[in-house]
Amino acid sequence: MGNITTKDGTQIFYKDWGKGQPFVFSHGWPLTADDWDAQMLFFGQNGYRVIAHDRRGHGRSTQTWDGNDMDTYADDLAQLTEKLDLKNAIHVGHSTGGGEVARYIGRHGTKRVAAAVLIGAVPPLMLKTAANPGGTPIEAFDAIRAGVATNRAQFYKDLTLPFYGYNRPGAKVSEGVREHWWLQGMMGGIKAHYDCVKAFSETDFTEDLKKIDVPTLILHGDDDQIVPFADAAVLSAKLVKKSTLKIYPGLPHGMCTTNPEQINADLFAFCKTAANAKAA
Repeated sequence: MGNITTKDGTQIFYKDWGKGQPFVFSHGWPLTADDWDAQMLFFGQNGYRVIAHDRRGHGRSTQTWDGNDMDTYADDLAQLTEKLDLKNAIHVGHSTGGGEVARYIGRHGTKRVAAAVLIGAVPPLMLKTAANPGGTPIEAFDAIRAGVATNRAQFYKDLTLPFYGYNRPGAKVSEGVREHWWLQGMMGGIKAHYDCVKAFSETDFTEDLKKIDVPTLILHGDDDQIVPFADAAVLSAKLVKKSTLKIYPGLPHGMCTTNPEQINADLFAFCKTAANAKAA
């Protein structure tokens, strides 16, 4: 574990375990690198080097006042990959982290990238606009901002229910998972979290997705109550040239935690296929 200092002086915390081809994980809002526990343990035990960072303003990184936008997130990620001299990396992004991966490739290319994975990811654009009629209305994001600003602790606790599908009939609720999510959220800075709502909801990743020229796996649950799959994964798959789309019936936004065996197996199979494709 360590820290890098970005060009604007921000400290970015990261974990770097194991040896082999690097897996780089970008987490969702308002979480931390710890949200990837199930994936980092699995892939670390299976011969990969696993790296995950806390986005600026989140977790153990600097609680920034400024720079809480997708361009800066992508540049932070680029500085991390350069500092660690990562090559032939597989970049995996969940939710907001999927936007971060797309923007990173859009701004910095795929020279260091072997493959990309977008899981429950926000691209191409979450916000409902005239050009994106299937998106989510601005009022929904205003409500998130209000929840963060007025009672972040309770808002985050409540959000865990739809995040993991625990509000569905018959759902087996894990209070430990809910508390872990809440703890990760409360570790971050309120200003950075507030600003990040705009970053993940209003950033248009269309041109970034068109620039992705490596094998890309797009995974989404069809019961995702946070990022509806039809206006996200389905549209992204049409924009990424070398994409493979998989929709999971009944799975929630937080499926990497609720169904890790299923997600890890599909990631593992994809990475083997992507490595063979690159070698060929």
